Amino acid sequence: MAGGVVDRDQEQVDVGVDPKTAQRWVNPGRVPRPRHRSQIATLLARDVGDLWPDVLKRREPSWFRQWAEIEHEATVIRWFELAWVPGLLQTEAYARATLEIESFSADEVDELTAARMQRQAILHRKRPPLVVVVMDESVLRRRVGPTNTVMREQCEHIAVCAELVQIHVVPRETPMYLGMGGPFILADVLDGPRMAHQDSQVKAHITDNAAEIATLERRWARIVGDALPRTQSLDLIREAASSWT
Repeated sequence: MAGGVVDRDQEQVDVGVDPKTAQRWVNPGRVPRPRHRSQIATLLARDVGDLWPDVLKRREPSWFRQWAEIEHEATVIRWFELAWVPGLLQTEAYARATLEIESFSADEVDELTAARMQRQAILHRKRPPLVVVVMDESVLRRRVGPTNTVMREQCEHIAVCAELVQIHVVPRETPMYLGMGGPFILADVLDGPRMAHQDSQVKAHITDNAAEIATLERRWARIVGDALPRTQSLDLIREAASSWT
């Protein structure tokens, strides 16, 4: 493990995970959760940065890092968006535009854009997570930037991503529905609890609370029921792309 080996049965005792989980940490790109990293580093009498140097190179802002790690380890991601293209599907130009409207410096925009693009690598892994996205049609219809170029390229990119991700669109003629309460993400993590992420104007709410998860599960089922099937959704996405020419 990055220069140190620990008996897997001993890991089960000292770190609190089963041997299969410990074995996965040996594979490139597989990084334990923060609490496990600290425990293992202590067990090996090494620094976390020596064992997992990439952790120190992460570009995500500190407030988002917890969810980025959950996203990286997820086996299933279910994502509803009301107003934005989900980060895993954004083009660089779209991502940059969403960050430039915030109070970030040019260097911060560069770093955060790079971090968002880096997250998309999970879609191209040998064993990527199952990602199901539902978005409101308004996501496809709102202009980004002074010209049509960003949205045309973004819609075209979403259509390409439909080969990797299950994408559904809630059409704009749909009357009031539960998705209007706001976006959220559900993530299933191997050997861990189901997690949820909800955005707000101030900071994200990340939870594994069973009651909150159950509420979001029910909302997800209702929202999916209001969305178009995959084929019809793809047709709508392509039509939206052509409308931005």
